[in-house]
Amino acid sequence: MANYRTRKIIPIALTLIIIAIAIAALVSLARAVFFSGTPATPVVSQTEVVKEALLSSDPEHNIIVTVRGPLVADEAFRSYKFQVNANVRELTTYKGYLEQPLNKISLGNNVTAYEQFVFSLYRANLIKGTELPDDQNELRGICATGTVYVFEVYAHDKDVKRLWTSTCAGSKGSLDASVSQLMALYRTQIPGSDELIANIPK
Repeated sequence: MANYRTRKIIPIALTLIIIAIAIAALVSLARAVFFSGTPATPVVSQTEVVKEALLSSDPEHNIIVTVRGPLVADEAFRSYKFQVNANVRELTTYKGYLEQPLNKISLGNNVTAYEQFVFSLYRANLIKGTELPDDQNELRGICATGTVYVFEVYAHDKDVKRLWTSTCAGSKGSLDASVSQLMALYRTQIPGSDELIANIPK
């Protein structure tokens, strides 16, 4: 009797094992067919996004630095801005906090010259630094007796990187690069810039 039951159970057990193996094989096959063909989306770091925006020769990409002097009376307040892209190099000086234009130099540009410029900025660590939280990025009243420098990389009117620093020891800001080196690169882009900003903090 026991032998009869054993002979009856063994085929059933084998059948169940075969069914289980078949199901597992079908599941694996389905995964291979429906999921393995979808490539994983590459993860692009924010650093790479900013680097690409800086080094791109797309004329819709702009490299800007804004410099403002000490916080004084509106009539005496001065600032200036360099803006460079693959088509244009500009320097504009302003008076007052509402940025009334004083003088402007606007020159043409070309892709080859622009590439040399932005690669020099990259090698001078223009985009090195970590942007501060919003509450620490407020520049109103910062370094009231000194000079503030704001460096920005724009792509299609979108600010993809904004770093700043100042000449005040207590307001180091987010830029981790040599301001004098970066500003020298900007000034040499526009002949006559030294004369235009001679009486404005550099």
